[in-house]
Amino acid sequence: MYAIIGYELSKTLSEHGSVSRGVCEVDVDNNLVAINERLKIYRENGKMVYEDPQGGKEILPEEAKASMNFWCFHPSLFDFLEKGFQVFLAENIADPKSEYLIPFSADQFIKKGLGIIKVIPTSSQWFGVTYKEDAPVVQKSLENQVASGAYPGHLWDH
Repeated sequence: MYAIIGYELSKTLSEHGSVSRGVCEVDVDNNLVAINERLKIYRENGKMVYEDPQGGKEILPEEAKASMNFWCFHPSLFDFLEKGFQVFLAENIADPKSEYLIPFSADQFIKKGLGIIKVIPTSSQWFGVTYKEDAPVVQKSLENQVASGAYPGHLWDH
C-alpha cells in the first residue's frame, strides 16, 4: 500500500512569499496520476499562480491537492528510492543546492507502473514556517491545537 495525504493547496500557502509544493493530479478513484513540483506558488489578484522556470505564470485550480510530504510507503519502495538516490548523487554531487525530491521519485514510480499511490484528502489547514514572519501564526496554531486537545501540552513528556 502506498498513499499520500493530499492537502488543499490553498491551505498550504504563506502570506509572506512564495512556496514550493508538489501539486498532485488525482483521478476519480483518488489515485495519484502525477505530481509536479512547483517551486514558486503564491496568490496574485485572488488567484493561485505558479511561475515556471522561464518566468511565465500559470493559474492553479483552487481544488488542487498538494503534497506536504506526508507519505505512507510500504518498505518495498525503498529499493526504488535508493537506486534513484544513487543516480541523483552521481548527477548532482557538485551542486550543494540540489535536492532529491521524494515527489519526483513518487511520480516516476507511478509512471513506470510499479504501484498505485492513493491520495487521502484532508481539509485540515497546514501550517509551517517557510518565512520568519510565519512563526507567530504557527505558534498560535500549535497553542490552539494544544488547547483543543488535538496535541499534548508537553509533547516530549509522552
